[in-house]
Amino acid sequence: MTETSEQFKRLYTSPKRYFLITGGRASLKSTTVHDFVARLTFETGHGILFTRYTMTSATKSIIPEFESILDRLGIRQHFYITKSKIINIRTGSFILFSGIKTSSGDQTANLKSLGGSITTFIVEEGEDFQNERTFDLIDDSIRSNSRQNRVIWIQNPTTKEHFIFKRWIDPKNKEIDVHGHKVIVSDMDEVEHIHVTYHLAERLGFLSKGWVNKANKVKDENPKFYYHNYIGGWLSKAEGVVYERWERGKWDNSLSWCYGLDFGFHPDETAMIKVAVNHKQKKLYLEEVLYQKELSTDGMIRAIKRIATDKDLIIADNSEKRLIHDLRTKGGFNIHPCVKGAGSIKKGITDIQSFDIIVCGESNNLVRELSNYVWNDKKSGVPVDTMNHLCDAFRYGFDRMSRGKIFVG
Repeated sequence: MTETSEQFKRLYTSPKRYFLITGGRASLKSTTVHDFVARLTFETGHGILFTRYTMTSATKSIIPEFESILDRLGIRQHFYITKSKIINIRTGSFILFSGIKTSSGDQTANLKSLGGSITTFIVEEGEDFQNERTFDLIDDSIRSNSRQNRVIWIQNPTTKEHFIFKRWIDPKNKEIDVHGHKVIVSDMDEVEHIHVTYHLAERLGFLSKGWVNKANKVKDENPKFYYHNYIGGWLSKAEGVVYERWERGKWDNSLSWCYGLDFGFHPDETAMIKVAVNHKQKKLYLEEVLYQKELSTDGMIRAIKRIATDKDLIIADNSEKRLIHDLRTKGGFNIHPCVKGAGSIKKGITDIQSFDIIVCGESNNLVRELSNYVWNDKKSGVPVDTMNHLCDAFRYGFDRMSRGKIFVG
């Protein structure tokens, strides 16, 4: 066993069903689980379902990461690799890659039906997975009696609002010391909780001196951000968030509305949100309609066509002028760039803070962002540039609705 896997020895030795792997940036969470899974396939009888909540193309995202692991371990010759599966030729055990949400729709029913052949269910980037019922449906289907069943959840801690915290940590927990910081971890009998930080990668020589120096600088300059992002501590809902005044509610159908759109690919999401403003009552209504990684231009057109008509106003990030042009000409959308300028982010946030935000529909990713979009420097009005894709998108829509400039065609 390598020194890296020694840190995660309980993955190999624990008889438990549930494994919770948490930690901050560069903490080798995913890399070590990939290593473990590759080794696990050398046992016969294993079917390993490896998921991310959104994954449009395994060949462009996760499979290349696994191929590098196989090369590093010197075992690639033992595997047959397809567009969605890696099969161990010697044993027949396999790794199947799938998103829960893909470009073709929700895969829950398809994944649940695989239960008889699956012994191990892995969720990577668990912070994106907000639907507890979907998790339960797939979890319940993992019931092979030929091999140990494992459910491995890998997550950068977000806030205590996440269902995994409420499910596996909140009922019974303990505090541990992590390089001088107190971190809450699960103390439940049925959960094996492994928490790691970048210090492991630093010790093994996987990080550059410059990266470590940057982390140490953040530790001195912004301790709260360091604690959350580098140590991997969970945040409370209202601890330094930009928008504190929000609650769940119902959409007001009497209001005019538009869509806000923020572009991403990987690791960032393309985020689209429906926005309506009641200026008299100082209420901002929001409903998440798209939140997906790895969308090509054509994929984005198909996704938006399921949401918006050619008359609906869409206000998009103005930094992607060519993409806006393609969406307008190829997709036929009524899309226009947002207005940005010096101080526009600070002004937009300040204006929105005077409104009560009403979160409508399911909007789980919006709730996650609102719970995690925090200040970098509150005095200067500078937020941390993360957990902000939907927050940026609704700011674009809010600004246009407040300006009263509605474009048609």
